[in-house]
Amino acid sequence: MSERFNKDMTFSQALQVNPQGVASVLREYHLGCIGCMGAQNESLEQGAQAHGLDVEELLKALNAIPE
Repeated sequence: MSERFNKDMTFSQALQVNPQGVASVLREYHLGCIGCMGAQNESLEQGAQAHGLDVEELLKALNAIPE
């Protein structure tokens, strides 16, 4: 399985790949990044760190979203 999501993607880029699936995962991790101004510039890694989350765990969940 190829990884569609990586730590350097912005939240906005991730949401463009699969809006509903990504939004669902972000909600599971209590990340309100959908409406956040930082979503345009903040990478998944930066956001995870800012919220005390493991970026690898977040990426695993995102990459498990069915295509």
